[in-house]
This record gives sequence, structure tokens and C-alpha cells, in this order.
Amino acid sequence: MAQYFKIHPDNPQQRLITQSIAIIRQGGVIAYPTDSCYALGCLIGIKSAQDRMLQIRGLNPDHPLTIICRDLSEISSIAKVDNTAFRLIKRLTPGPYTFLLKASRDIPKRLQHPKRKTIGLRIPDNQICQALLEALAEPLLSTSMVLPGQDIPETDPLEINHKIGSAIDLILDGGSIGSEVTTIIDMSQDSPEIIRAGKGDVSFTIN
Repeated sequence: MAQYFKIHPDNPQQRLITQSIAIIRQGGVIAYPTDSCYALGCLIGIKSAQDRMLQIRGLNPDHPLTIICRDLSEISSIAKVDNTAFRLIKRLTPGPYTFLLKASRDIPKRLQHPKRKTIGLRIPDNQICQALLEALAEPLLSTSMVLPGQDIPETDPLEINHKIGSAIDLILDGGSIGSEVTTIIDMSQDSPEIIRAGKGDVSFTIN
């Protein structure tokens, strides 16, 4: 059964963050809040944890997941970021946006879209996420908490515990949050394109 930490959404307790990182580094899968919805997360380098997340979500083994980063410099280290992408990501982050970018050469193929060779990246505006990433000192592999047969993400950590507590290692309870997914912007081609309108405002001008 998953460990359950009640964590402050604005001032995450360092003791709980440290314990969370230990669980992640041991190959654990966690449920945690973001600025859009609850998500599953694990260490990028542990494929067995990635496979568990895909199994919980009921997704195909080739389904690409999202990489959660601390800042723009971290995104630039794992993806190809041209000037247009740089300016837009800088303007919209941290925030509820996912950016599709061409992966750099050293990113494992299992993390890339099988045909387009892209990866999804984002920088959440959430104190718990930022505290985790700062302590982890590397990106986190993640996917929204949309369970099989559902259309929207889970919003209540107690419900998450009830439904999948036996399948994951830790639940970070940052309170009930919304169920709106991120806005997805494809920055991998010559012209940026909004793939999905979500929580992130789409009224901005791409230039």
C-alpha cells in the first residue's frame, strides 16, 4: 500500500520532500499535484517504473510521457530549443503548458514519440513540484492521473488512494485540485501549433 504524505501546497515540508525523493530514487511511482491536475511520476532512468505508470493508466507501451523540468535551461539540455520556442516557453512558464519539442540525441528512444522523435516537456507553476525537482536535481517523468475508463484526471488524493493505492508507492496529498489538463503546444515544426487547449490560456500570440 502506498505511503501517504499530507504536504503543504505553498510551503512543502522539507522532511517530506526528502522522504519522497528517497522513494523515487528507489524506483518508486508517486502520485503528486501539479498546477493543472494530479499526476503520476517516476525517475526517468528507471524503465520498470515507467512501465508501471503506463500499466496504471492502461496505455500502450509506446505511449510518450511528459518530462517535468525545473526551468528553461533544463529543457534546453534535453530538447532542441530554437529562438521561437525559447521566447515562447520563457513567456508562458512556469504554467500549465506542455511543449512538444525534438528530443536531443542522448534522450532514450523509449521516451520519444516513436515516429516524430519528439518529447513533451513542461515547467509547472506548483510549489510541491518545484520542491521535488529541486531536491531531485533532475527532471521527473510524468503522466496525468487519468485512469482507464475515465475522461478527466483524478482530483481527490483520498480517491486516488482508494483506487490505485495498492499499485503505487507514495501519494503526496496537496489538497483537492482541478481536473483540467495542460494546453499542448507543438514547437517541433517550423510553425508552432496548439494541439490541445487546456488550462493554459491560448489567447497569446505566437511569434
